Amino acid sequence: MDMNRQTLIILTATLTFSSFTFASGISDSERAAIADRIKPVGDVYLAGNEPVVETPSGPRDGAAVYSTFCIACHGTGVSGAPKKDDAGDWAPRIAQGEATLIKHAIEGFNAMPAKGTCMDCSDDEIKAAIEYMAAGL
Repeated sequence: MDMNRQTLIILTATLTFSSFTFASGISDSERAAIADRIKPVGDVYLAGNEPVVETPSGPRDGAAVYSTFCIACHGTGVSGAPKKDDAGDWAPRIAQGEATLIKHAIEGFNAMPAKGTCMDCSDDEIKAAIEYMAAGL
């Protein structure tokens, strides 16, 4: 057997057995973390066998919309967003009138995207979220 072939066989055997040693030496939590990282990003379904998607039974209240979508910016004042229950932040906006406030929230204004990224929110749900954020004023 020539030297290059013998070296290749030894190298292959070393890598194979070291991989088995590594794989057997990881904990269950590490194994679960690896499985989570390599899991598929989506699923394929045959027509008629799609999973059941729950649809909302009615409009969400202002608190639900706020805590799901608005809190990311309005909880801390990101990019000048008025913070919930902060009279100083809300006063200039409220002075413009409710119609303007709602229009800006629905269409987007300055750094705020349209509907604050809640694209499935109705106009009434956006209005309820605004009322919830400014309720304590």
